[in-house]
Amino acid sequence: METKPTFEEAMKRLDQIVNQLEKNELSLDETLAVFEEGLHLASNCEKQLKDFELKVNELTNKEEKNNEV
Repeated sequence: METKPTFEEAMKRLDQIVNQLEKNELSLDETLAVFEEGLHLASNCEKQLKDFELKVNELTNKEEKNNEV
């Protein structure tokens, strides 16, 4: 089973991918493979950020309810 990279690892790899693509030194097949990897990483990062946001909202709402008592 493949483990997903952490948010920080994914962002670092995305930065590397952008640099590779900007250099325009890859073959068409390599470009497509790297671009596809970047899409998967970006999707994973977006999901992690949404999960993080939900958790922050949950904790904030819980804290606000505790302060109301």
